[in-house]
Amino acid sequence: MPELQPLRLDHAPALLAFEWENRAYFAASIPDRGDDYFTDFAARHAALLAEQAAGLHFFHVLVGSEGEVVGRVNLIDVADGSAELGYRIAEKAAGQGLATTAVRRVCVLAAEQYGLTALRAVTTLDNPGSRAVLARTGFVPTGEILLDGRPGTRYTRDLSAILQDLAR
Repeated sequence: MPELQPLRLDHAPALLAFEWENRAYFAASIPDRGDDYFTDFAARHAALLAEQAAGLHFFHVLVGSEGEVVGRVNLIDVADGSAELGYRIAEKAAGQGLATTAVRRVCVLAAEQYGLTALRAVTTLDNPGSRAVLARTGFVPTGEILLDGRPGTRYTRDLSAILQDLAR
């Protein structure tokens, strides 16, 4: 099972390879990052680490046994005890339960280490895998949205049950 690690500077080469290798796969279900993401990757990576150090976001990677990145799970826009969850798993690792396991781990981290009480997430209706992960990990639908013109659903996850379990 890949290890969930907080994003670090030394993850940059493996993370860039992950994004390149999976670009077309990801673009089939979520908006493409665009060419600038890859051209300016080093500067963007450094900026994200600075934002993480400031507590604005919490970025994580799933690292395989060979040091390769096989997924990401991020908590962005941290404010008022909540954050937005985003995740992506490499095509070669999809369908193995990695997203569900990683999202569960990040929910515990969010409550236990980051002091968050709620998470938000969004996905398109044509992404049944993502919708299933959110349902399995305790997220509940809270409304309909449009994501880049595509119909989608907004979800929330109350982390109070995790906090209660930790208090026991």
